[in-house]
Amino acid sequence: MEFIVPKEAETTRLLLRQFQNDDWRDLHAYYSDAEATAYTMGRALSEGETWRAMASMVGHWQLHGFGPYAAVEKATGTVVGTVGFWYPNDWPELEIKWALSPAYWGKGFASEGARAVQQIAKASFPDKRLISLISSENEPSCLLAQAVGAHLEKHIEFRDAQWAVYRHP
Repeated sequence: MEFIVPKEAETTRLLLRQFQNDDWRDLHAYYSDAEATAYTMGRALSEGETWRAMASMVGHWQLHGFGPYAAVEKATGTVVGTVGFWYPNDWPELEIKWALSPAYWGKGFASEGARAVQQIAKASFPDKRLISLISSENEPSCLLAQAVGAHLEKHIEFRDAQWAVYRHP
C-alpha cells in the first residue's frame, strides 16, 4: 500500500506515527476510561477490545493510505492517545480525529496534534476541507475544534444521536 500522507510527523512534544503492536497497552488508558469514551465508544473497553480498536486504526491505513496516528509524548515515549485521519465507510466525510488519555487532557497535546494533522491535510488533500464529527454533547471536544480554527457548520443525525460537524480551515 502506498500511503497518501506521511507515516510520521513531529510537533514540539509529540511524535505522530503509525501504531505498533504494544501501543495498545498505553492506549488502554483512554479506552478503559468510561468518561473518556462516553462520546466515542459509549463505554469503557476491555483490553481485547482496545487491541481490536487499535487494529482497526492500523487497518484504516492499509485500506485508505492514511489513518490515525499514535500520539507519542517524546519526553516519555508514552502513547498518550491518537490523532489523525478517519474515514470509516459510514462517515459523512474525511475527518480529523483526536482521542487522548485523561491524564493528558487540558495540556495542549490534542490541539498540538490536531494542528499538525491540519498541516498534513493541506499538503496531502489540497482540494478538501476536512471535518471533525463530534457528539453535540461533547463540549470539551467542540471547544478544541474551535481552538484549532474549525467552525461549526451544522448538526446532523448520526447513529441515532445529534452530532456537530466542524469544518477545518
